[in-house]
Amino acid sequence: MSGQMSKEALLKAYRKMRQIREFEERIHSEFATGEIPGFVHLYAGEEAVAVGFCEHLSNKDRISSTHRGHGHCIAKGVDLMGMMAEIYGRKTGTCGGKGGSMHIADLDVGMLGANGIVGAGPPLACGAGLASKLRKDGSVSVVFFGDGAANQGTNFESMNLAVTWDLPVIFVLENNGYAESTSPKYTARVGTENISDRARGFGMPAITVDGNDFFAVYEAAGEAIERARKGGGPSFVECKTLRYYGHFEGDAQTYRPKGEVKDARANNDPLKRFAAAVVAADLIDSVELEKIDKEVRAQVDSAVTAAKAAPDPDPESLFTDVYVSY
Repeated sequence: MSGQMSKEALLKAYRKMRQIREFEERIHSEFATGEIPGFVHLYAGEEAVAVGFCEHLSNKDRISSTHRGHGHCIAKGVDLMGMMAEIYGRKTGTCGGKGGSMHIADLDVGMLGANGIVGAGPPLACGAGLASKLRKDGSVSVVFFGDGAANQGTNFESMNLAVTWDLPVIFVLENNGYAESTSPKYTARVGTENISDRARGFGMPAITVDGNDFFAVYEAAGEAIERARKGGGPSFVECKTLRYYGHFEGDAQTYRPKGEVKDARANNDPLKRFAAAVVAADLIDSVELEKIDKEVRAQVDSAVTAAKAAPDPDPESLFTDVYVSY
């Protein structure tokens, strides 16, 4: 643990995970007021995956996301204030209030965008990977997708393309166990216990890790990303985790076992596991982590206040960003 990450890096990783958690918990409560337009899909519980990967990336590396994209955005460095304003549909939002929760993007930091289409991310990552290969700049692309998207043809086609063209693409499966609302216990929807087995059939290295263990994710991510940077081609990392909220805000979640989330929060929470590990190893004092918790809560409070006070987009903006301009 300490041999791979400095204390500064550990604190940065914890801050990112705490930002995701506090951001999502606050969105959950704010959405209930009716002030946030559109759909919201929360990432809380899966923080170790986004941060475990993005801590290896720079702005020139690109990621593609899903409808559950807030965590990926924050981990990749998208401005938290701008994100909150975007979710509220405000002019000061990252995308001018036009994208909302499911379509936040920031190309300046390599965030190609969240996406409301299930399975739409892998082809985008392949395009970014091809661009990296042609430029020979050593950059990589990472695509995050869920176990439901793992069944989409776009995912299979993208894996095949990435192997055929030897692209620097890492496929990251965030397996939260339900796709939308169906446990694999009730259907053979994947045909295998570990979906990573499928990726090996395309001829790429593949591994399954505990997605609630930041350090397991971080290590697997580092190996896959380094391999891609050195020209070793694509790879696949399956991270088994659990989302704390429903598929979307308003989901009754009748498909979940009673007490599942409560037990996970108490005994298998990625932030708690991270904190316990670094404190036990005498790498970070618990007081330092508590300080970060307080600072992040204040940051999220400020973001909500600013978003609510921000203006709506100008009516004229309805006619901009409609077509690509060259």
